Amino acid sequence: QLQLVESGGGLVQPGGSLRLSCAASEFTLDNYAIGWFRQAPGKEREGVSCISTSGGSAAYADSVKGRSTISRDNAKNTVYLQMNSLKPEDTAVYYCAGVYNQPMCVMTPTDYDYWGQGTQVTVSS
Repeated sequence: QLQLVESGGGLVQPGGSLRLSCAASEFTLDNYAIGWFRQAPGKEREGVSCISTSGGSAAYADSVKGRSTISRDNAKNTVYLQMNSLKPEDTAVYYCAGVYNQPMCVMTPTDYDYWGQGTQVTVSS
């Protein structure tokens, strides 16, 4: 079973940047499409970004488009989410999730089979 581990969250001031990482062990991550999701207190989990199995397709939520970049490093078996110009409304627990062999990625949580435990991102002055 694919196991995902997120890292890179923390406390950052508005306008700052963070790079979140999603790493896998035992299984080759490049066989999986990976999505990033977030959930703020009292809100539903929402899609942030996703990248297809090959890395040729990526998508972003309107709320982060232009401020975020998703990428994958197959040699390190890791997917990254670079987030810039962070805003207080970006505060949430961020999760990565995987689904096997998807040529096009989607940002619907129910389409993903494997989930990490999440990493907290707090944007505050």
